[in-house]
Amino acid sequence: MKSSGPPVGHPPRRQPPATRQRRLLVLDGARGQVAKGRDFTRRALRDRGWDGTESSEDALLVVSELLTNANLHAGGCLQLVLTLGEVLRIEVVDASPAPPRPSPSPRRGVPGGHGLYIVDRLSDRWGHETQAQGKVVWAEFDGSRLVSGEASGP
Repeated sequence: MKSSGPPVGHPPRRQPPATRQRRLLVLDGARGQVAKGRDFTRRALRDRGWDGTESSEDALLVVSELLTNANLHAGGCLQLVLTLGEVLRIEVVDASPAPPRPSPSPRRGVPGGHGLYIVDRLSDRWGHETQAQGKVVWAEFDGSRLVSGEASGP
C-alpha cells in the first residue's frame, strides 16, 4: 500500500492556511511600542506557521521601522493591525495626516533616514492611506515568502 504523505526524509511543506485573520494591537499611549509590536507580530507569525524564515525576520524588521517612524514623526502609533491570509498586511495607524517621506539623502553608516528604504527593500509592497484623522502606513509580504520548508518545533 502506498503512502499518500511526503517522501520519507522530506519534511512536509507548510502551506498558508486558506482562512484570513485580522489581529489588532492598541498602542495609543503605550510605552515600548516597538518592542510590543514586534512581540505581537512574532506571536501572530508563529501562530500562522510563518516563523523561522528569513522573510519572517524581514517582516519583524518592517514592523520595527514603521513603528519607529510613527513614534519619531507622527506622535506615536495608535494601532498595529495585522491581516494574515494569502498576504501578510502590516498596518500602522497614527494621528498625523502627513504622508511618510523617505529621507532625501540618507548617508551610509550614519543612523537615521533609512527606515522607509528598508521597508521598500524588504516588503513586496508598501504605501499609505489618509484617514479622517491621521493615516495608515502599510506594508505587505506575499504569504508564499513566509512559508517554511521545515516544520517548527514546539
